[in-house]
Amino acid sequence: MTNKQAWLDQYPETIANKVEIPNKTVTHILKETTEKYPTNNALSFYGRKITYQELSFAVQAFTSALQQNQVQKGDRVAIMLPNCPQYVISYYGVLSAGGIVTQVNPMSVERELEYILNDSETETIVTLDAFYPRVKSVQSRTKLKNIIIVSFQPSGHNFSPDRIFEQFLKEGNGQVLPIDFEPEHDVAVLQYTGGTTGRSKGALLTHRNILANVIQCYEFFKHEFELGKERCLTVIPLFHVFGMSSCMNLSIFTGSESIMLPRFDLEEVLNTIKNEQPTTFPGVPTMYVAITNHPRAEEYGLGSIKTCNSGSAPMPVELLREFEGKTGAKILEGYGLSEASPTTHCNPPFADRKPGSVGIGVPSTEYKIVDLATGTEELKPGELGEVIIKGPQIMKGYWNMPEETANTLRDGWLFTGDIARVDEDGYLYIVDRKKDMIIASGFNIYPRDIEEVLYEHPSVQEAVVIGVPDPYRGEDVKAYIVLKAGKTATEEEIIQYCRQNLAAYKVPRSIEFRDQLPKTGVGKILRRALRDEALKK
Repeated sequence: MTNKQAWLDQYPETIANKVEIPNKTVTHILKETTEKYPTNNALSFYGRKITYQELSFAVQAFTSALQQNQVQKGDRVAIMLPNCPQYVISYYGVLSAGGIVTQVNPMSVERELEYILNDSETETIVTLDAFYPRVKSVQSRTKLKNIIIVSFQPSGHNFSPDRIFEQFLKEGNGQVLPIDFEPEHDVAVLQYTGGTTGRSKGALLTHRNILANVIQCYEFFKHEFELGKERCLTVIPLFHVFGMSSCMNLSIFTGSESIMLPRFDLEEVLNTIKNEQPTTFPGVPTMYVAITNHPRAEEYGLGSIKTCNSGSAPMPVELLREFEGKTGAKILEGYGLSEASPTTHCNPPFADRKPGSVGIGVPSTEYKIVDLATGTEELKPGELGEVIIKGPQIMKGYWNMPEETANTLRDGWLFTGDIARVDEDGYLYIVDRKKDMIIASGFNIYPRDIEEVLYEHPSVQEAVVIGVPDPYRGEDVKAYIVLKAGKTATEEEIIQYCRQNLAAYKVPRSIEFRDQLPKTGVGKILRRALRDEALKK
C-alpha cells in the first residue's frame, strides 16, 4: 500500500484520512444549502441570476410535474442538455422524484442516442429545441413517451404535443410525494462511459457514491473554499461526470455561485472571466492550452482565479507551467473515472504538488498498483502496473452487464485499466491506458512519454500519439500535431527533436499535421478516433 500515512501525519489538521458519509440523498445538498444561503446566487447564465431559494422552488415544481406524469422511483429520465439552469433543475428534480438521471451527451448522433435510450429503457427526456429533431427521429424505436423541450426563446416554438420546459413546470400541483430512499443502494445517476473499450456502459452511481465524492472533494479542498463566497466557472459539460461533481454538486454543497456557459468558446470564456471574476475553474488540458496561447490572455483579469482543477486527460507539465506563469492561478491535476463518481486523486493544495503526478488519494480512498498479467500481485513504488482503487465513491456496477461488472469490480476493488506507478510518498503517476500502450519490436511504449516531449517543442500546441500497424515491428509510433498560430515545423524537424529527447525506439516514424484534433464533448482528445482512421488506410 502507498505511504499515505506519512503526509497525513505531516498535515493532521488539513485533511482527514477518512470521512463520514451521512445516510442522505444527493438532494439534501440543495436543501441544506438553501436553508443556509437562501438569497445567495446559485446560478448565473448570461447575466441571469438565480438564487438558491429560486432554484429550490423550480426543482420542487419540476419534481411535482414528474410525479403527476407518473414518473416512479427507479424510472430513468434522460437529460440531453448543454450547461444551463434547466439542467440543474432537471437533475435535482429527477432525483427528488426518486428517478435515475440518464446522462446523454448532446452531441450524440441518432445511433448513439437510440442505443442509450433503449439500453436504459428511458421513457422521459429533457432536451434542447436544437436537438429535438434527433430525439423525435428515434422516438418510435424506443420506449420514449415524454419529451420536454428547453428553448431559450419559448414563444417562438410550438412542439405540440411535446412540452416546453416552462409549461411542464406548471403541470404539477406543487406538492412532492414522499419517497422512501435507501441512499446506499438507490441509483441516482446512470453515467454512460465513452465506449472507448467497446459499446458504451452505464455506470450505476448511487446517491451515496455521489454524495461521498462531493464530501471527499470538499474535505480535500476545504481550506481553499470560503463557504458561500466562491464563484465557479462551469464550462465543462454537466453531462460529464467531472462537470456534474466538480462544478454542479460541489458548488451547491459549498454555497457557491455556478457561472454557466453552454460550450467552450475562447473569447466568450475570457470575457466571462473578465466580467464575472470566477474564483475556481475546473477544466481539461485543451481549455488551458487555448487560454495559454491567446495572445492577450492577461488582459482579461485572470487573476481572480485562485484554483484550477485539471482532469479527464493528462496535463502536460510544460503546459501547466505556461498557464500558471500567465495567470497566477494554481493548477491541481487530478484523476478519476466515471465508475468512481469520479474523483479518486488530486494534487494537494496543502502539501507538495508534483507536476506530472495526479497526486494522492482523496479521503477514504485506498489505491495500489498490481501486476498487469493477473492483477493479484501488489507492486513496489516505482514499478509500472494497473492502478486499482477502493472507496465509498466506487460505483455499484454496470447497468445490465454482470460480466463486465465482475471483471471490473473484484473483491471491492475497481480495476481501472490504467497503467500507473506510485512514488515513495504515495503520489500516483498515470502512464497510459492499458489499451493505448504501443508494442513495437517487443518494447512497451507509452504515448504520454512521447506527448510530454512534443508539448515542449516551441511550435506545438496540441499533440497525440498512437500505434499504427507495421508488418515488421508489430506497431509503429505515429504523432498527430496541431501547430501554434504563426509557427511552422516540418516532419523531419519534429522527428529530429524527438531523437534528441527520446530513446530511439520511442521516436515517431511519422508525423501528421492537423488544423485540429478530434475531441469529446468535454474536450478530451479522441485517440481512438485517430486509431480507427489509421486502421482504415
